[in-house]
Amino acid sequence: MNHEQFNREINYRVSIAIAKSMLLKKLITEQEYKKIDRILIKKYNPVIGGL
Repeated sequence: MNHEQFNREINYRVSIAIAKSMLLKKLITEQEYKKIDRILIKKYNPVIGGL
């Protein structure tokens, strides 16, 4: 994994962690969480996180 891939992975994981926290606090629905996940995968193209 090169530096760019590493940065994309970190950015994805931080963003999805925030979304997960929002889901657990009932600020967003499961459907919204899944939509956010799809958007983040497209945006960051993570090496591992998108599997």
